[in-house]
Amino acid sequence: MDAFFAAVEERDHPELRGRPLVVGADPRDGKGRGVVSTANYPARSYGIHSALPISQAWRRSEIARRQGKPPVVFLRPNFDRYVEVSGHILTMVRRHVSMIEQSGIDEMYFDLSVAGRVDKAKEICQSIKHDIITEERLTASIGIGPNKLIAKIASDFHKPDGLTVVEGQDAEAFVAPLPVRKIPGIGPKTEARLHQQGINVVQDLKRFSREGLEGLFGKWGVELYEKVRGRDESPIQEAYEVKSVGEQETFAEDTRDSNVIVDHLRRMCEDVARRLLGSGFQTFRTVVVTGRFADFETKSRSHTLAHPTGSRKDLEVEAIKLFLPFLDRRDNPGRKLIRMIGVRVEKLGGGE
Repeated sequence: MDAFFAAVEERDHPELRGRPLVVGADPRDGKGRGVVSTANYPARSYGIHSALPISQAWRRSEIARRQGKPPVVFLRPNFDRYVEVSGHILTMVRRHVSMIEQSGIDEMYFDLSVAGRVDKAKEICQSIKHDIITEERLTASIGIGPNKLIAKIASDFHKPDGLTVVEGQDAEAFVAPLPVRKIPGIGPKTEARLHQQGINVVQDLKRFSREGLEGLFGKWGVELYEKVRGRDESPIQEAYEVKSVGEQETFAEDTRDSNVIVDHLRRMCEDVARRLLGSGFQTFRTVVVTGRFADFETKSRSHTLAHPTGSRKDLEVEAIKLFLPFLDRRDNPGRKLIRMIGVRVEKLGGGE
């Protein structure tokens, strides 16, 4: 889906249509914490993108405003709404194909080998795009390729509202001139490490043997050797299993005030318990809490219960008990202030 969270907000609130829009944390006039979840395409023209610190997004909006351009509208996420719309889209895709792997709230893979021919596969994708834009008034970009790797990269090739086809014999040549960051699994740190060695595009990685890449990246290097040649054997996994439900919150100001933190934990536990039921589950066994300190050190603690429970009160008690060591010398001997807290539940039960 194209800029999914922002696109849903623009559709649901016509007065926002065409304006630069960011869904994410509250910018608090440049003093906000947290990051951008989604930026629509007008906001991206200001240099704003997903995962950018929200304070930087606000500053880039201010630069644009001083240049006479429209300022960015900042919205907090409405995840329940996005999950609902995602479900509608999944239902539409199932009209046309049977084997689907949902890889996130706004992205899925589906098997088109039953089409038999590339032109027929393209017709199916055009029908899917037509249904989405007609019924949900949203656009999607689709990539068709001989494997998941090529389809994923191709889906980003002509956004928004794109449809890109890469046939099997063209796969290796398609990825060769692309920036190394386009290969899934290469993040900013790996990208910087590769740039230091003069490796900027995928073609540059071909100078390494399979053993050479394994020496650099371990087991993943063997997988990377195949990817830079446009090859990917990973199957489409039809069942999408929700393994955990949780949320996190970055405080407006770093704190070690136990009353403030416990109040936030209680509210987050209530939200997690509600989202657990909304995901089709009734119980959990493992509770995990996370604390990020002012210096960005991050720690997690977890506990697995003897028996499954669906009780919000049980979740609240376990979360508070697990978090208390972050407030004293057991896990915080330097008495550092806390920047972010998180709660999630795992080992879910009672769902299909």
